[in-house]
Amino acid sequence: MRKALCTAVATLMLWACGGANGGDTAPSKQEGLSLSAEAGSTGGSFVHGGGEVTFSSREVEPGVYRLEVRLRGMTLTGLMDPASGVSTLDGFADGSATDTQLGDADRELLAALYGALSAELPVGDAAAPEAMYLRRAVSLWSQNPDSVELKRSVLGEQGRGYTMLCSYTKCNGRQTGSCGGVYNWYSYAKHDCNKGSFSYAGNQQIAQLGDHASCGGDEYYLNGSTWVCGEPDHWSRPKVMGNCFGRCGGDCGGDTQYTLDATNHDGCVRNGHMLVSGYCDDQFVSATDDELFAPNCY
Repeated sequence: MRKALCTAVATLMLWACGGANGGDTAPSKQEGLSLSAEAGSTGGSFVHGGGEVTFSSREVEPGVYRLEVRLRGMTLTGLMDPASGVSTLDGFADGSATDTQLGDADRELLAALYGALSAELPVGDAAAPEAMYLRRAVSLWSQNPDSVELKRSVLGEQGRGYTMLCSYTKCNGRQTGSCGGVYNWYSYAKHDCNKGSFSYAGNQQIAQLGDHASCGGDEYYLNGSTWVCGEPDHWSRPKVMGNCFGRCGGDCGGDTQYTLDATNHDGCVRNGHMLVSGYCDDQFVSATDDELFAPNCY
């Protein structure tokens, strides 16, 4: 009995020492969002699919916000001054501080963080300003193509930098209540690419802006008199709806800005191109100030 007890105690001590010194494997971090907030400051961390993001946004002077997002060996920063419509964005590799770029895995992790922030934070202006601008910047970075530099200045001014399209999103952007079955088409969501210029009918879509019917993560387009699930590839001015068309940000996020440039960017990436397509870079850059500074429609 004594030998067995001593053996058990020795085994327990070895296990305890191994745990105290880190052992062979560290406990995995819990998936999900951890968020903390106080007056003028929002921060936290996010774990998703084995990746981790830490983030902070704080008011450094009245109406001016400094953002920092760290993930996968890089740091993304932003200094936003919404009142003057000016922001500076940057991204660099940790350690060397050299310029870097986002890859698909980075964008996927940031998109997941954006979804978590949108689910946790109040919608639109109900969120604290530092939290709202953090959410907007994370959304912007989650869509940043490889070919668009992270280090840049963004200037935005309503009527010059961005044009609001709130009037096309009645009933909070949904076909419910008095808006049920009522269409309010915007002509046109358009882009330029290897197919032609902005004036080419195949680069234009007639869009129903707002969060309307969607199918399996896709949208609907009108084929003759029938609504079909999918995305037409450079058809001549098809009517399309679904998935918050014209709304700044990925999917139907936490802000409700509908703008001309965001509509054109949607009209590019949903018309035969992908999110990171070089043909849509100019539309993405044009919509950057919209996403960061445009007011919410509802």
